[in-house]
Amino acid sequence: MERSLLQRIEAFLRESAMPPSVFGRAAVHDPRLVSDLRGGREPGLYVICRVEHFMNKWRADRLAGRVQPQGDRRSRAFRRLKTGVQA
Repeated sequence: MERSLLQRIEAFLRESAMPPSVFGRAAVHDPRLVSDLRGGREPGLYVICRVEHFMNKWRADRLAGRVQPQGDRRSRAFRRLKTGVQA
């Protein structure tokens, strides 16, 4: 049984430590994409293709060492304060 697009996105968000709004904005220029999908929005073929392409490209870039899981900016700022690193 194939997983739904929302299930694949949720797994990607956990893998990449990327906030849902950042994902939606980067993938399809829609920061509400994930929240709308959680609310029952049915994506079109164009959106599905763009989202899949974004996730595949991000994973390929990560394997090549070009990107790392980013996490939320708020948590990164907290880690900098906690460790004493200046931005």
